[in-house]
Amino acid sequence: MDIDLASRIAASPDYQALKSRRSRFGWTLTLSMMVVYYGFILLVAFKKDLLSQRIGDGVMTLGMPIGLGVILFTILITGIYVYRANGEFDELTARIQKGAQR
Repeated sequence: MDIDLASRIAASPDYQALKSRRSRFGWTLTLSMMVVYYGFILLVAFKKDLLSQRIGDGVMTLGMPIGLGVILFTILITGIYVYRANGEFDELTARIQKGAQR
């Protein structure tokens, strides 16, 4: 890669915005996933009685839907990231590429 091209891209306000937004968004999703996952693990470790409560007359316990919720939350935040990456982040990347071709 041409040094001049790399420095032009690095100095681009669009590149700075992309880097900042993507990093902040990634850390926000990471933190939220860690809270949900480690929250569940802490429940397993310290509140077994809560998670082992039966739901109705069946064999399902409260821990099963909570665990399923952790999995669904993971799918949800992955979808949110993909939606934003394919929209906002791709638009910024296209503007950076267009600016670098000049």
